[in-house]
Amino acid sequence: MYTRILVPLECSDYDDAIITHVRELALLCQSSLVLIHVADGWAARNQQGLVLRESDEMKRDRAYLESRADVLEGAGLEVECVLAGGDPASEIAIAAERERCDLVAMSTHGHKGVQDFIRGSVANAVRHQTTVPVLMVRGAVRRLQIE
Repeated sequence: MYTRILVPLECSDYDDAIITHVRELALLCQSSLVLIHVADGWAARNQQGLVLRESDEMKRDRAYLESRADVLEGAGLEVECVLAGGDPASEIAIAAERERCDLVAMSTHGHKGVQDFIRGSVANAVRHQTTVPVLMVRGAVRRLQIE
């Protein structure tokens, strides 16, 4: 059904929900995965235009992507990593086309109303900017357990 799945990650606990879901989907469909993170710091947004070196933020983001890819590859999946810089929704939509993905699978925060307006919704913007189907899985932040 799906041959290549784009998986946007934000380097947070919310990623666990989509990684868990997409791992099973990719194994079932024998899909390859493209993990993408869009760094949005100043250096990341201006790296290409100003020919800047990779910032510490971007180095951490790349290491995070690669560590997630290693785990998925250990489960038998083919995985590629893309680190982009700029507006997250636009970069995700562009990558879906460029990487020839037939599904974008992403985690959401589940904001409502005012919170969505204040924080914005990358998932909502992505679904408006791409013709590739978008699967949204609501993520959850891990809670510290105090005993």
